[in-house]
Amino acid sequence: MNSSLKPFNTFGIQATAAHIVIAESVQQLTEAWAESTQAHQPVLILGEGSNVLFLENFEGTVIINRIKGIEVAETDDAWLLHVGAGENWHHLVEYTLQQGMPGLENLALIPGCAGSSPIQNIGAYGVEIKQVCNYVDCVELSNGQPLRLTNAECRFGYRDSIFKHDYQDRFAIVAVGYRLPKAWRPVLSYGDLSKLDPSTITPQQVFESVCNMRSSKLPDPKVNGNAGSFFKNPVISAEQAEKLISCGANVPHYPQPDGSVKLAAGWLIDQCQLKGYRIGGAAIHRQQALVIINEENASSADIVALAHYVRQQVGEKFDVWLEPEVRFMASKGEVSAVETIA
Repeated sequence: MNSSLKPFNTFGIQATAAHIVIAESVQQLTEAWAESTQAHQPVLILGEGSNVLFLENFEGTVIINRIKGIEVAETDDAWLLHVGAGENWHHLVEYTLQQGMPGLENLALIPGCAGSSPIQNIGAYGVEIKQVCNYVDCVELSNGQPLRLTNAECRFGYRDSIFKHDYQDRFAIVAVGYRLPKAWRPVLSYGDLSKLDPSTITPQQVFESVCNMRSSKLPDPKVNGNAGSFFKNPVISAEQAEKLISCGANVPHYPQPDGSVKLAAGWLIDQCQLKGYRIGGAAIHRQQALVIINEENASSADIVALAHYVRQQVGEKFDVWLEPEVRFMASKGEVSAVETIA
């Protein structure tokens, strides 16, 4: 029996899986995984499918993680949250603010589940998950054994973590612990937030400002399928950045602690005048060049072709080669997104 994956990927790509299992408990998740592996079938665990592109039909079982629950404890100086991996991320941000526990407001309206947040080390407007993640609870799929990783053990990098490497296929995330300090300090370094007054601003106002910025720039996946930011912001050497800046282009650039420099991928794409550019049913969003949308029944091949074209245009103009943030899934599992669009 082939089941449609269209409701389970925000790109709205027409693809199928041999089986789809909705897992609401750790036991359901591990049992579904065990059954599939015993049958020598590929297995994929998904949250809300907000960061994935199905290149073709999936030959095995897709397990949809819907393990829910939010528990709150506190110490003298922080709130400690234990959150089921299947909780919707934006709802969690809203919940913490309603409960008077700020700290996640800069990450409002990021699509996906709580369990996906450490995989990507999601970030926006100056805040990354690694700053608030206390621990990640996993289950070892082969034997059902629980494992808790500390923040340091997650090996967080820019849009990166151990869950994209060593732990990618052997472990499933079932819950995430967040630590939100009670001594709240607004992070107002990006976008319209920099216009706000840090001495009077409230967490709710930061939340509303972030929601306004994201809503004005980013398409609603229910209207135009998309996976949010398609490309990572490239991180280049200081020498390469200096060369770019000396060319006279007013390049937005953000020096990093290790001496490297982060560039704005959306700006680079915009400089190639690609907003609205279309291949097949896929197009570059007209308000935010970083987003590829499913404008009209796009196939995955349309999206790959458009991503390839964008990468080539930016590479030829700036000698900066963009890498997708989105994960690419073939018939048996994940494949290299960079190699696919190169």
